[in-house]
Amino acid sequence: MTASAGHSVTQLLLNWRQGDAAALDELVPVVYQKLRRLARHYMAGQKPGHTLQATALVNEAYVRLIDCQQVNWKDRAHFFAISAQMMRRVLVEFARSQQYQKRGGNARKTSLDVALIASPQRGQDLVALDEALQMLAVSYRRQCQVVELRFFGGLSVEETAEVLQVSAITVMRDWHLAKVWLARELKKRDSQVRGTTATN
Repeated sequence: MTASAGHSVTQLLLNWRQGDAAALDELVPVVYQKLRRLARHYMAGQKPGHTLQATALVNEAYVRLIDCQQVNWKDRAHFFAISAQMMRRVLVEFARSQQYQKRGGNARKTSLDVALIASPQRGQDLVALDEALQMLAVSYRRQCQVVELRFFGGLSVEETAEVLQVSAITVMRDWHLAKVWLARELKKRDSQVRGTTATN
């Protein structure tokens, strides 16, 4: 997205926040392709036969955006971060409804490690990741936000720093700490699942 397009997004967000309903209609085509790429990023990790398609996911994100007009949008980076969080919620809710998180014989192995965060295209268990992120947020809220913004939102280090109002160095430190923490937590979760399966 060009700098001028980024400025357009920011202005449309400001207009929308100030009550200009038409701004949302103008905003959609400007950001649609970006959100679709985010949706494809999410869908790449889903098992074959997943019934949610990227377009439907983006459309669901917009439906939720319409209900979030009171959000204090800061800029385009904030907008994309919130949109990505919404798509994360859609996928996690879908996974839960399909009982992907079931323990025992039907549980999928959570093969997440440090490389998962660096390589979002790898297969993953979104429910396990979501649960681990919720645990991370209890003690390390900002580190959790960094993961959401970078992994789910696809934001750069600089954009993440802008949204969180911290330095890029702080973002990189939080990013590293969060990866280590999540890798340890997900490995422990895998061990528990294997132990449960072995005793059944």
